[in-house]
Amino acid sequence: MTGPTQDFWNQRFAEGNTPWDRGASNPQLRAWIAAGELKPCRILVPGCGSAYEVVELALAGFEVTGLDYSDRAIARAHENIKDAGVDATLVQADALKWTPDRPFDAIYEQTCLCALYPDHWREYSDQLYRWLAPGGRLFALFLQLLRADAAQGFVQGPPYHCDINAMRSLFPESRWKWPKPPFARTTHPAGLAELAVVLGRGERRGV
Repeated sequence: MTGPTQDFWNQRFAEGNTPWDRGASNPQLRAWIAAGELKPCRILVPGCGSAYEVVELALAGFEVTGLDYSDRAIARAHENIKDAGVDATLVQADALKWTPDRPFDAIYEQTCLCALYPDHWREYSDQLYRWLAPGGRLFALFLQLLRADAAQGFVQGPPYHCDINAMRSLFPESRWKWPKPPFARTTHPAGLAELAVVLGRGERRGV
């Protein structure tokens, strides 16, 4: 597999080298819940990491499944869920190969897409489409981290910059309903930013 391996992510979590980790859930998730845009349902959090968003959603009454490639991340997620006293399902698996037993009503996508090498984005977007029930919604935070060397064609990461034009191609309107911009923008102490976009999945089940 081109790009970061399972051993890479296990080492990052073992060393505590996780600069993307806020130590809490993303404020945009809390905003979506507070506004009633994201209501209790069966929801998936791929690339759940330490599971802050899994805990936030479980506390708000969601039926949550957290998915991560790293067994170290899943171990940390179990600890945080136990400490919070909430119920949630955690799965350690490769997002490009995993198949749930039934579709989800919603998916919260923040850290999985930008952690995957861009060669695998199309395969992952197909997975997101499969995982969602027809009419389900993808609550996406597209990472904005354009590095200077990108002008010379270099692909640098993780995390990888999720250019909005690339996202429009990756999630085409033949499958996904896009809202009109401008999109809400979140910031991060590590200098990252994200564009918040809610995509509606089309009704057809095929890929």
